[in-house]
Amino acid sequence: MVLRETRFIKEPAYMEELPKAYDARGVEERMLAKWLDGAYYGRSKGNEDRTVVIPPPNVTGMLHMGHALDDTIQDTFVRFCRMKGYSTRWILGTDHAGIATQTKVDKKLKEEGVSRLEIGREKFLEACWDWRREYGGIIVEQIKRMGCSVDFDDEKFTMSPEYAKAVRKVFVDWYHDGLVYRGKRIVNWCPSCTTAISDDEAEYRDEDSHLWHLRYPLKEPVDGREYIVVATTRPETMLGDTGIAVSPSDEDKAALVGKTVMLPIVDREIPIFSDWHVDAGFGTGFVKVTPAHDPNDYAMGQAHGLEQINIFDEHAVVVEGYGAFTGLNRDEARAAVVAWFEEHGLLDRIEDLNHSVMHCYRCDSALEPWLSEQWFVAVDKLKGPATQVVADGRIAFYPDRWKQSYMTWMENLKDWCISRQLWWGHRIPVFYCDACGWEDASLEDVDACPHCGAEVRQDEDVLDTWFSSQLWTFATQGWPDDPSLMQGHHPTKVLVTARDIIALWVARMIMSSLYFTDEIPFEDVFIYATILAKDGSRMSKSKGNGVDPMQLIETYGADAMRFNLLTLVTGTQDVRFDAEKLEDGTFESPRTEAARGFVTKIWNASRFVQMNLEGFTPGAPEIRTSADAWMFSRLAKLVRSVTSGIEEYRFGDVAHDLYEFFWNEFCDWYIELSRVSLKGAPDERLAAQRNLVFVLDNALRLLHPAMPFVTEAIWEKMPHAGDAPALIVAHWPEASDFAQWIDEAAERSVSLLCAVVGAVRSTRARYKLSPKADVPVTVKASEQDVRALIAQSELITSLARATELSISADASRPAESSAVVGGGCEVYCGLSGLIDFDAERARLEKDAAVCAKDVAKFEKKLSNPGFLAKAAPEIIEKDRARLAELKAKAELIEAQIADLP
Repeated sequence: MVLRETRFIKEPAYMEELPKAYDARGVEERMLAKWLDGAYYGRSKGNEDRTVVIPPPNVTGMLHMGHALDDTIQDTFVRFCRMKGYSTRWILGTDHAGIATQTKVDKKLKEEGVSRLEIGREKFLEACWDWRREYGGIIVEQIKRMGCSVDFDDEKFTMSPEYAKAVRKVFVDWYHDGLVYRGKRIVNWCPSCTTAISDDEAEYRDEDSHLWHLRYPLKEPVDGREYIVVATTRPETMLGDTGIAVSPSDEDKAALVGKTVMLPIVDREIPIFSDWHVDAGFGTGFVKVTPAHDPNDYAMGQAHGLEQINIFDEHAVVVEGYGAFTGLNRDEARAAVVAWFEEHGLLDRIEDLNHSVMHCYRCDSALEPWLSEQWFVAVDKLKGPATQVVADGRIAFYPDRWKQSYMTWMENLKDWCISRQLWWGHRIPVFYCDACGWEDASLEDVDACPHCGAEVRQDEDVLDTWFSSQLWTFATQGWPDDPSLMQGHHPTKVLVTARDIIALWVARMIMSSLYFTDEIPFEDVFIYATILAKDGSRMSKSKGNGVDPMQLIETYGADAMRFNLLTLVTGTQDVRFDAEKLEDGTFESPRTEAARGFVTKIWNASRFVQMNLEGFTPGAPEIRTSADAWMFSRLAKLVRSVTSGIEEYRFGDVAHDLYEFFWNEFCDWYIELSRVSLKGAPDERLAAQRNLVFVLDNALRLLHPAMPFVTEAIWEKMPHAGDAPALIVAHWPEASDFAQWIDEAAERSVSLLCAVVGAVRSTRARYKLSPKADVPVTVKASEQDVRALIAQSELITSLARATELSISADASRPAESSAVVGGGCEVYCGLSGLIDFDAERARLEKDAAVCAKDVAKFEKKLSNPGFLAKAAPEIIEKDRARLAELKAKAELIEAQIADLP
């Protein structure tokens, strides 16, 4: 059977021999230069649009494993789409990262002996821009080194003038449409960063603390009772108490409702009331209410008309008016208040308590619920449409389970605090006239009041970073000045991101895009798994367990790191990255090492093909043998599975299929089966060469999106079909073109051959038999399989080095033989005279005893509560892995003993 005609652009005379060893660093530098010089990363024209926006990393950031996985997935998708002939655009950009950048610049100024307050806002902003110019490109260069084919010539920045104009328009329009308002509400306040933090940015951590039981004297005794006892985790905030609440269901306290207590220390008379916010079963059932320092207390204060007293300043230091407590920070005030209560006989008791505490996601300080005036987005008019487009399938989540997470979050969505008390960021475009009270939001700066002519001032706060990044899909494409640039590129195709910003970013992008463009921002949302450390904990710099992707690239190469990451995309919620930190600070990663082995395998297999092309002339491949038919059938199925896998974001499946095909089928079997033809008559040899080149060419195309460097380097030095100047823009194999070559009978036939040969080889390896040792082979198979095996008996004898080969449907196991079941048949290898069965049994039984002893030792160790309580998590994990290995080894030994005659 002759396949379609194939045109080649490489003649043998122009082929350069591949070096013996693969040099990842050298190849990566050369291929990167080739792609950039060739301008292959820009927009490509095609029949369907596949625009993707890169989630903008912090301008001052460094690549971490989350970025590496995110960018690898996107690049795999974009390279695939480019080769498929779609119109592709991958938009690059960075985020100004308000809090993170301001913190870094603050620290730099401090090291120089000055502060931002000393130099003023304008000079500080200049310092921020200087910082951005000096450090802002680091992560972009790292993304480039990974091989990401993003459009580096069209980089966006969330503080660029054109982007700032878009941000300002969104705020001004929402302000005039009544969707942005200013109000005094409880917010999560960071005393260290001195800014508000949104609910979604707060990180909760369980901490060991206490529940303090404090006595509050009743103004007048009730039934002989002179005080009540409140239980609190924050005794310092009692300075701001303006009420005591009990549950309406708590009948024992009903007589106290309407009475008052005298708040100790400040001698403030406060009422006792009932409210459904109170859990009668918590603490004593009496809850101190501090409306300015707790969201629930704020709600109760609003409902019952309580005074709101803010006892802390922006640094969480007690304000004036509290005597000896004034000037103390939260921790100091807590200790002082508890000491005062104890000194005055009002400390009832203290209980140990483990509870959840909010922390700042940037500086890790404990957040303070703090009453302050902030700007908010009213989300009621926005969340309905944003919920509907997901509910009706216009936006799909992959994996599908994240759809429900999104829907649940939208159902409980509260107004979004968008103001931040920073200098670096998009300054809120609201102007005030103190003379006449005029206020308005404006697209242009205002110097004088339009009503009275007096000088005006601009709001001091800046917008939350997520406010500006919510416009990412359309503000990066010409909106609002030239929305025509969006035509054909918006909505974008897929957003690849992490689950922890579904609420922070994904939902807000949907809300803003629907409001301002009347379009969804993207059709698909792909949520990838969180990469954890080897022991299952979250990677972090503070823990020292974070893995630097750049170190992995330096050690193993970019292709190996990328391919390993793709194997982790399995649809599970979290994945553990197997890596050990070495003394020199680098990392050793067994899985990435294995991926590097795959890169080497691809290189060596390609080099073998190239070295066997003497006399090669271009021409169509031709199916001459069952091995050819099998290989082309397997290739056809690979084209189908890889194409659908990438289109459906099943990147782990894609990586698995590519590995299985190239290593186990092409390298281990087809190349070996082709050796006979390569040594045959000239026409046989030429056919084998053309087939090997054809399969390798298409395999390289399928591998390219995941492993771009090694495949491009090989492809440019091999004969290949078409006239593409580089593999990055070569034609993607079409499943419809290959479908005609699917041959189930050929696949079954060759899989039987492989099973038999593999069984004989495994027997030789198990018993350490010499390759020259005569091994008679008997195969028991079904009638249909017998015919297929007999047709290939010559190949089986050659590949298995079998001295005798007997194949039948009713074969019985010969005496003194091993048995291996595989491929639906039984393979018996005669061992008579080749091994000492008694000695072999004795050796295996000795190994089994040693293995059983080790298993018992590790089982005892891992069942010891003392060891589990004290040992480091990574040690426990290592021991569990070792126990699993020992158990598997024990099972294998037992199987070998049972297999002995």
